[in-house]
Formats: sequence, structure tokens, C-alpha cells
Amino acid sequence: MHIVRLLLNLIWLVLAGIWLAIGYALAGIIMVIPIITIPFAIASFRLAAFVIWPFGRTVVRKPTAGVASAVGNVLWFLLAGVWIAIAHIATSVLLALTIIGIPLAVANVKLAGVALAPLGKDIVDIHDPRATSVW
Repeated sequence: MHIVRLLLNLIWLVLAGIWLAIGYALAGIIMVIPIITIPFAIASFRLAAFVIWPFGRTVVRKPTAGVASAVGNVLWFLLAGVWIAIAHIATSVLLALTIIGIPLAVANVKLAGVALAPLGKDIVDIHDPRATSVW
């Protein structure tokens, strides 16, 4: 299974991961400029690190996430989440056009869901006890 994850991550990195990571990193840099959006920048940088090598890791809800995360997610959804999710869906459609890209397309659809509301979540290894869903 480790070899399959490694192969998927390498293909992902070339076809989608590097471009998505650059997009998330640029969004994070822009969000650092106004001080009030730094929590969004941190979430964007976290997602940039996740989209580079997603297979073998998953996203789980932080048990300590509270009302601030919920309010932040609403703002994120309205200002950036919808557009980022659309980019993930568009990328998944392009990846699904090839047989080798189908698993990558599925991963991209899952990332679209994470992109809609990233605050209050942790990225963990799939073998972590907190992991409830597997890529």
C-alpha cells in the first residue's frame, strides 16, 4: 500500500499538487498583508502543505475548535472557499479525462470539501487514531 501511495503522490505532485500548492501559498501571502486575515493565511499555508502530498494523510476536526472557527469558516466560504472549491472541481474534471487521473480527481473532489471550510481542522496521518476517513 505504501508503494501505491508513493506513486499516487508523485503523479499528483506533477499533475496537480505543485500548482494547487502555489495557489494556496499565494493566497496565504496575500492574506498575511492585512493583519486581521492572518488566521486565513495560516489555514491557506496548511492546505498548501497538504495538497503537495495528500495521499496517506487526512483532515480531521480539531476537538478544540470553537465558535471562532465556525465564524471564520463562514467568512472563508464567502470570500475564498467557493472559488477555491470551484478550482478543485475544475481540476478534478480535467484529471478524470484520463484513466490514470481518476484517483487524483477523486482526491481533488475531497479537497474541494476541505477548501470550503478549512478552519478548525488538523491534517493527520491516516494511521493516526484521530483519522476517521482514509484517502
